[in-house]
Amino acid sequence: MAEDDRLSRLDRVRARLWIGTALSKQGRADSAIVLMRSAAREFYDLTEPEDWAVAQQKLALAHRGAGDLTHALRYIGTARSAGRPNSPLAQVQLDTAQAHILLSDPATAGEGRTTLAGAAATAGRHGLGHQLRSIEAIREAQEYV
Repeated sequence: MAEDDRLSRLDRVRARLWIGTALSKQGRADSAIVLMRSAAREFYDLTEPEDWAVAQQKLALAHRGAGDLTHALRYIGTARSAGRPNSPLAQVQLDTAQAHILLSDPATAGEGRTTLAGAAATAGRHGLGHQLRSIEAIREAQEYV
């Protein structure tokens, strides 16, 4: 899909972002970051601020996965500054990503737990079961750190 000319440029860029997300989840952060940065630049060129903000969020998580918390915090801050998420789902995803990054550093873990609790409450109010499962998985992983 990322190279299928039958799709719009925007859809091809979105596909590249999701490929980067998959690579990041497989622990291939360096490859993921290259794809995600490219997608973010194209979202900017296409004047797609919501997609651009999502790319910043995904870049933050990829940097977290690479162990680069400085860049992770910078990217999640950029994603947050891009404006208010347009749905409860987007808000929960952003809060969960930020919490996951904060939990990676003992100095910010308390703030991460608070942020994650807020994301869980919002997810619960809006029936976002998949997000609740993701939040629970993050909580369980933190118990072993």
